[in-house]
Amino acid sequence: MSRIAVVPGSFDPITLGHLDVIGRAAGLFDELHVLVVHNPDKTALLPIAQRVSLIEQAVVAEGLPGNITVTSWSVGLLVDYCTDVGASVLVKGIRSQVDVAYETPMAIVNRNLAGVETVFLLPNPAHAHVSSSLVRQVSALGGDVAPYVPAVVAEYLQGRK
Repeated sequence: MSRIAVVPGSFDPITLGHLDVIGRAAGLFDELHVLVVHNPDKTALLPIAQRVSLIEQAVVAEGLPGNITVTSWSVGLLVDYCTDVGASVLVKGIRSQVDVAYETPMAIVNRNLAGVETVFLLPNPAHAHVSSSLVRQVSALGGDVAPYVPAVVAEYLQGRK
């Protein structure tokens, strides 16, 4: 039986911290789905299709394992997607106690709704301070985001200016 996990996120844009978590999760599971989801609490910079494309390019450029599928989900519950693909685990990157407080209630509800467990992975400390929101702000103000995002993302954001 395959061990299938899902790494959900808005990934707007994907950061090196996200890639670190994705790469390590890919080593723990037989199949890993990176799922771009819409977060209604955030104003998106990039369209979902562009985020999927940038993640796919970054996964290849970083030489991450071939067991990673990148897709998106915009209708229904996250656990519905998990059920559809046979995933029993969600993987979430946790940067701080703020993330733990935010993610814990969702993890409990996902387990109650569909028996889907949540595994928290800590990012590489070099990337723990980076968020997509921070990257968007730095980029919007003309700053260099290359230390925080995959090269393909930095190039894309530079081209938007």
